[in-house]
Amino acid sequence: MWDTVISAWSSTLLEPLHEPVTLAVPAFVLFLAIEWLAARHLEEAPIGPDGRSRPVPGGYDRRDARASVSMGAVSIVTTAAWKLLALVGYSAIWVYLAPWHLPANAWYTWVILLVGVDLLFYTYHRMAHRIRLIWATHQAHHSSEYFNFATALRQKWNNSGEILMWIPLPLIGIPPWMVFIGFSVNLVYQFFVHTERIDKLPRPIEFVFNTPSHHRVHHGCDPEYLDRNYAGILIVWDRMFGTFQAETHRPTYGLTKPVGTYNIWKLQTHEYAAIGRDWRGARSWRDKLGYAFGPPGWAPSGTREADQEVHGAAAVHGHEAQ
Repeated sequence: MWDTVISAWSSTLLEPLHEPVTLAVPAFVLFLAIEWLAARHLEEAPIGPDGRSRPVPGGYDRRDARASVSMGAVSIVTTAAWKLLALVGYSAIWVYLAPWHLPANAWYTWVILLVGVDLLFYTYHRMAHRIRLIWATHQAHHSSEYFNFATALRQKWNNSGEILMWIPLPLIGIPPWMVFIGFSVNLVYQFFVHTERIDKLPRPIEFVFNTPSHHRVHHGCDPEYLDRNYAGILIVWDRMFGTFQAETHRPTYGLTKPVGTYNIWKLQTHEYAAIGRDWRGARSWRDKLGYAFGPPGWAPSGTREADQEVHGAAAVHGHEAQ
């Protein structure tokens, strides 16, 4: 047993350069630089009637990009810590609970791994948009009003939800080190769908895979784009489970209620603080649980916030019916 655990540890921790994300970092930097150079003349966005700058397609803002890259740099450290914790649990599950051990050198093990990771990512991602406590971790990635390769690096620092979501993989016999490889491959793929520089791809690719067009929809805060296109690599999950939305117009990027800061700590934690305020002000345990585990924007019936949600939904449906 201990030989197996030690082998898993060495594969994951002592050979970090074998991890796809680490190997892809130079490519991330290169593509980010190319995109930024191509967008330099778009950097000064026009000012709208409300006095706020209007991000233009493919544009960069220095402060926004700096915040995104900084959040990504911190996430490398925090993710490593979460993986270290996960490795202990995954090794125990794989050794003691898995009914069989899938061979790492078999092609079907890799197929099961990559498809399993992608399906579990879709499930977790959908939960992250519908459960406020998980949304508090994920919302930082959506906080930029720009959509570019820098936005792809705007990652969360709390990976606890994902760590729990991958448990079925070692449980069905996939070696723990392979779980991390599968997650990293998924993450590397997703970097390249964060761009406005690529229009729609050929129809067969758009039908099967997550593409920049599909992911632009996911980052939109327009009513028709909210909570759509959760895919990591395969968009077929969204088509199968009714969450697909085609891109019909350029999205408005960012959160429905902008945070209005480039402070990376506030970007990561402001929703936790909001949950804490709502929790303290709740009048019953039902309301406390609703604020934590209900969807973002949930409020007890009869409150002003709940009425605003109802009226807003009615306005959206009324617009769609026209």
